Amino acid sequence: MNTENHSQTAAFLWSVADLLRGDFKQSQYGRIILPFTLLRRMECVLEPTKEAVLSAAAAHQTKPDAVREMLLLRAAGDLQFFNASPLTLATLSDTQTAADLMSYVQSFSSDAREIFEHFEFENFVQQLQNANLLYMVVQRFAATDLSPKHISNFGMGIIFEELIRKFAESSNETAGEHFTPRDIVHLTTSLVLTGQDEKLAPHKIVTIYDPTAGTGGFLSEGDEYIESMTRQVTVSLFGQELNPESYAICKADMLIKGKDVSQIKLGNTLSDDQLAGTKFDFMLSNPPFGVEWKKVKKQITREHKERGFNGRFGPGLPRVSDGSLLFLMHLVSKMRDPQEGGSRIGIILNGSPLFTGGAGSGESEIRRYLLQNDLVEAIIALPTDMFYNTGIATYIWILSNKKAAERQGKVQLIDASDQFAKMRKSLGSKRHYITEEQIDQIVRLFGDFAETPTSKIFPNDAFGYRRITVERPLRLNFQASPERLARVPEERMIEKMDDDARAQLMQALQTLDPAERYLSRPRFKKTLNKALKAHGIELRAPERRAILSALSEQDPDADICLVPSGKYKGDTEADTSLRDYENVPLGESVYEYFEREVKPHVPDAWIDEDKRDELDGEVGIVGFEIPFNRHFYVFEPPRPLEEIDRDLKACTDRIKQMIEELSA
Repeated sequence: MNTENHSQTAAFLWSVADLLRGDFKQSQYGRIILPFTLLRRMECVLEPTKEAVLSAAAAHQTKPDAVREMLLLRAAGDLQFFNASPLTLATLSDTQTAADLMSYVQSFSSDAREIFEHFEFENFVQQLQNANLLYMVVQRFAATDLSPKHISNFGMGIIFEELIRKFAESSNETAGEHFTPRDIVHLTTSLVLTGQDEKLAPHKIVTIYDPTAGTGGFLSEGDEYIESMTRQVTVSLFGQELNPESYAICKADMLIKGKDVSQIKLGNTLSDDQLAGTKFDFMLSNPPFGVEWKKVKKQITREHKERGFNGRFGPGLPRVSDGSLLFLMHLVSKMRDPQEGGSRIGIILNGSPLFTGGAGSGESEIRRYLLQNDLVEAIIALPTDMFYNTGIATYIWILSNKKAAERQGKVQLIDASDQFAKMRKSLGSKRHYITEEQIDQIVRLFGDFAETPTSKIFPNDAFGYRRITVERPLRLNFQASPERLARVPEERMIEKMDDDARAQLMQALQTLDPAERYLSRPRFKKTLNKALKAHGIELRAPERRAILSALSEQDPDADICLVPSGKYKGDTEADTSLRDYENVPLGESVYEYFEREVKPHVPDAWIDEDKRDELDGEVGIVGFEIPFNRHFYVFEPPRPLEEIDRDLKACTDRIKQMIEELSA
């Protein structure tokens, strides 16, 4: 069955919305259609074992619930759930549909029952009954063939994808928060699992984890990928999801495929990690882009401060407006020790984690930690318009703490932004998809680890720099001109003086020669002190500074001001308005760089040696950024002027002709 048929099935299931219109809000359609679709799929999957389960249910009806459930699961064969009711959707009564339906749902095994609780299914069943729509809805789903013979698990995934997208559109929700397009899932999974023959050797047990599991796309794809390579590897799936409905679909999908769902958790991964302390072989994630973490700031900040590198967020915290790097650090904290085989991560991020935040910022410190610990294997730029809810540029980061020898100390950047095909019909913001051939090509580029026009390899330190603070001397002239004297009362410290003291001060200042301009601060101070003393005025240091500030202006011809007091008394005072910063490539001497790049242009400048990096104590704050696009930029020279002039003349000639035709 091809994708188009899956879309038709999804459209047919969504057409139930026509029955609901008027009695339910648009935002409620999905909350009815999704659980009924799940119920029908589960019913179809259970059909081959239905008789065996019913026989076992009759035989063990007096046993304790826990024992009975275990025995019925055994009767269900390879499946991880059962339904012990003789009812089906097709045989529900038309007179007591709600009671029969809830009895049918309550007859599922505990994990399956929980799925419907997260959809608040009973509540919606009652609403449908009250609107006299329940039996019609039940009959519509009962007539739809969702059996595995007719629709594979992969096909069912596409149908759920379509239904969730329609649900998101009808309720103004963000569809991309719930699932990742299948082509991106397939590409990311292929990148993470390629070249992992040692981990995927026969009889091994491997674990796959997704902290933003959504509807389980990454977990399913990882499992299917490994199964397609070998059936001799046992795969255990782990995940956590914040949205109850997405969690329910993920759990249902796992149950239908016969997977253990005990390690699929509901809750906020960042503030309540329900798999704390667990390490994994492979991790896959597509966290929401640019979503703020204000709601969980208290818990995360506490973990960062109290646990440091013993927690998940040791290197630093990004700005509250984007939590992407928190998910990345969360995954890094769950890497197995390299001695135990290490781990590989594939995470999809937008562009900001590459470069947001200057030296010393939380984002930069996170990048520094990742690169200096040699965890980043590759970053792949994807085409735009790949996701349902956004058309922005996105990137797949591949991380590993057990790199192949040739990759150690290096990062591979791959530009796959032109690897796409146009969709015949856009789905939300998704206008492009990546074909199987293009996925193979990208994975091959990654595997080859060679320099090509679209694959660049850099040492880790290539992305590092030291931000040095360049100071220049403060040069001021001083004058008691009417314009400058008018600024004195506006100074904050002078405003605090009482009216009489302020008036007396202004009277004293007006005795200064308004025409004389002082190029030396010490000389002006002496003159000022005489005027104040003559009027019997005593001022505190902050008030004197306020007067000097009001009566001064920058002047490149004035004498250099010296620090008047404190630790650096007598040193050249820096002009904060001329302060500048230079980024010196990591590994290069900041002094050699300064002499070569700065001194020739500003001979009186110097490096502020007090600005040192917290970690290594060297002059300059270390920063890391990955200017991805710069490394793939190809200069295109402008067209010759003669060609531009020719085009302009042709354009003006056309305009003239059109005007003449109008006036004729």
